[in-house]
Amino acid sequence: DKTVSLRKDLSEMHEWITQAEEEYLERDFEYKTPEELQKAVEELKRAKEEALQKEVKVKLITDSVNNFIAKAPPAAHEALKKELHDLITNYQRLCSRLSGKCKTLEEVWACWHELLSYLDAENKWLNEIELKLKATENIQGGAEEISESLDSLESLMRHPEDNRNQIRELAQTLTDGGILDELINDKLEKFNTRWEELHQEAVRRQKSLEQSIQSAQEIDKTLRLIQESVATIDKQLTAYLADRVDAAQVPQEAQ
Repeated sequence: DKTVSLRKDLSEMHEWITQAEEEYLERDFEYKTPEELQKAVEELKRAKEEALQKEVKVKLITDSVNNFIAKAPPAAHEALKKELHDLITNYQRLCSRLSGKCKTLEEVWACWHELLSYLDAENKWLNEIELKLKATENIQGGAEEISESLDSLESLMRHPEDNRNQIRELAQTLTDGGILDELINDKLEKFNTRWEELHQEAVRRQKSLEQSIQSAQEIDKTLRLIQESVATIDKQLTAYLADRVDAAQVPQEAQ
């Protein structure tokens, strides 16, 4: 019987749609590791492709039902028409939902990699700060040399906040959705702790270098004054020697 055969095809397709919904759309998913998230993205892509491939079968069923209705008596029309309408509606809804969820998960996956990229960039900058702090730890030299080190450190510290803001926003977006929350919170805690420690140390080092510059400038000034004084005394003594003046005849400091 043609009606039985058509209803069987319609029923099988309905069952497949229900199974796909339960498997990919109705379950509560938890993504605690990047591997779980990546696996979910790949599975959903396959499910979306499989659903789209079923379009051929839905079209064949539609054509078969319409051909049968065209020849069958009106009494058989309404039930088959309703079943066909329900099938097409449910199928289109499934494809739309799978496509939407697949797009969402792909965006989440991209968001995770973007977060990793920003964290990597900021950690590289923190590595530079760390190296610079080590280089200026026991710096020797005059005011000019210390000043150059201070300028170099201050230039490195003029790092824009954009990356750190992006890290906060991306992490918030993911953890709000319960995605990789433990892993992200752990990464953020380590990053923020390191950032705060190095930033505070850099501020302390800046003040220390500023004080060192001031001390070096004072030493330079004192040395210049001593040199000027020695030069003046040398001139006087040279003049005394040239005039064959006896030491007892000159002021005490000259003696």
